[in-house]
Amino acid sequence: MSVQYGRWNFDLQPIDPAHVENVNSLLGPYGPDGSETYSNRGLAILYRAFHTTPESHCEKQPKLASDGSVITWNGRLDNREDLIADLGTVVCCASTDVEIVSVAYQQYGTTCFAKLIGDWALSIWIPANRCLFLATDPIGTRHLYYNLDHASVTWCSVLDPLVHFSNKALHICEEYVAGFFGHIAATHLTPYVDIHSVPPSSYVMIGHRAHKLHKYWDFDPEKRIRYRRDIEYEEHFRAVFSKAIHRRLRSDRPVLAELSGGMDSSSIVCMADALIRRGEAKTERLDTISYYDNSDARLDELPYLAKVEDKRGRVGYHIDLTDQTGIDQQKVDFKDFFRNGFPLQRLAATPDFSRVLSKRLFDFYASYIKENGYRVLLSGSSGEDVTAGYVPSPIPELQDLVVQGRLFRLIRQLRMWAKKMDRPVLELFWETLQELFTHSLRAPWSPREFDPPVWFKADFVERNKAALSWYPSKLKLLNGLPSFQHQIHLYNHKRRVLSYRNFWPELPIDIRFPYLDRDLWEFACAVPRQQMLSIGKRRFLMKRALAGIVPDEILNRKPRFGAGLTAPTTPSVWPDLVYVNKCLIADSLGIIDTARFLDTLEKTQKGQTIPVALVKRTLCLESWFMHLAGQRRLAIPGHSCGKEYDPSSPEKLTVQLASPVSKSS
Repeated sequence: MSVQYGRWNFDLQPIDPAHVENVNSLLGPYGPDGSETYSNRGLAILYRAFHTTPESHCEKQPKLASDGSVITWNGRLDNREDLIADLGTVVCCASTDVEIVSVAYQQYGTTCFAKLIGDWALSIWIPANRCLFLATDPIGTRHLYYNLDHASVTWCSVLDPLVHFSNKALHICEEYVAGFFGHIAATHLTPYVDIHSVPPSSYVMIGHRAHKLHKYWDFDPEKRIRYRRDIEYEEHFRAVFSKAIHRRLRSDRPVLAELSGGMDSSSIVCMADALIRRGEAKTERLDTISYYDNSDARLDELPYLAKVEDKRGRVGYHIDLTDQTGIDQQKVDFKDFFRNGFPLQRLAATPDFSRVLSKRLFDFYASYIKENGYRVLLSGSSGEDVTAGYVPSPIPELQDLVVQGRLFRLIRQLRMWAKKMDRPVLELFWETLQELFTHSLRAPWSPREFDPPVWFKADFVERNKAALSWYPSKLKLLNGLPSFQHQIHLYNHKRRVLSYRNFWPELPIDIRFPYLDRDLWEFACAVPRQQMLSIGKRRFLMKRALAGIVPDEILNRKPRFGAGLTAPTTPSVWPDLVYVNKCLIADSLGIIDTARFLDTLEKTQKGQTIPVALVKRTLCLESWFMHLAGQRRLAIPGHSCGKEYDPSSPEKLTVQLASPVSKSS
């Protein structure tokens, strides 16, 4: 993934070249294909390249446009052909993505952002009126962070430089921390109060005395796709799904795809193979990488992997997670993580501990990708969100029928759903009305209420109810059908999840998500809900549309995590010892009550159950705070014990834990 960095001093004081060089060195692993800079009167912009398409090798960035504007683009433009046709002879098929975007901006201004389909982040400097635009794609697959104060604005594709080169200690954003416990936070937030993220589908306009956020695109609640026959819906789904994959196969070298044996990844691989066979794909080859764990027959993916590999006539690369002589569950790393904090040589800008807890697996994976020269990875993530792969719920469809006044169909659907769910008709009808008139919107997997753990401070919970409760939202009368609003609520959750996604310099690879294609999302919002999700049948349209393309065994397999079977946790072990400060930094920040948290940990010695997932996240958060404090990057008001935190000699308390405790959060 290419990266960009910029700094603009409002007083036009020149940027120190040594500072730009230090940033260039820090961002080097993200963009190993060279760097270019632009500087002019208080402005410096740096671009580090990571080539993944044939056209990207010809890019010169930052790009100086004919009108004097300076454009920096890191991303992939998927609708190149359409834009080239619209823009006329100024650009051609050989033009780079940034050249097409530059011409589009000169012709359409900021309205061009809505025309750019793909994964991208964009900055535009307008010297004539000293104005800066920062924009990101509609789904949020690429990030753009900025730090704005009275003297300057600094922006970057990754957080690292904004944190590493901060000239002051940073204050933690409380709402982000609350979202960390709920796995999501609002898309404009970062872990730091003074650093913001450009939200998806938005752009920020920054002037010397102005700072304003604009939304340039949104889903159209009035858009409808209606056909007379089911087969027409199936053809349309195949077309948009095929295009979503075709766009992400644009690469100058072989593409790697994750293949789990589930429906999402298998469908991507099978459709990509069909495109390659027809000569339509812009890559020479698709390879696969798979992980499996056959220690539990219910989790064994090998039979399903074999079905896909038999169909494509090729065996991919397999990583056996049960092979204790190879990639194990990292007991040592897990313990060391809680003893010593984030065991990283570089600054960790976010409290992401998934990379730390499976370090050997990560290193093995990264080594395989580098050795084979892959630069593009296709991921099946988010497939169930756009294809209705979650547990079937009749509520949005029934609410549509109530709002539309379709009484006879409502009665029929109520009876059929009630029979399928083994519930009384009136009870189901009452739940439909209750959620409709209370304007409640919930994702299928979201909790109705968040029960905060006892160690959270009450005022912290009160201030951050929305983030802790997965940001509940309301139905609105003029925002489209209830099913449309339910789908948008689901997509907004996915955007928040994407805002947590980290890019690691140890693994430079462009991860592409076919199921996050904008056209595919628009299609899912516009077709009738009963096409996507039939009575008791998830992925109803997808299964019909991909019959004959994906093996039947994959299309008809039962969900991997059903009744009596939960998703495996990583890691599966629990540390014997936990070393924590007697006065938690999180306590000083108003988040955690130290005494109550330590009391919870000590309960394991008595065989009592505790909410393991939340305990792990609390330990991770405290470890990250210690890491930031040790790097002199964290502003700490002072510990409750009356001392300032001294990272060189912290007072620590050793807590002996019992073997795995088992209450989930």
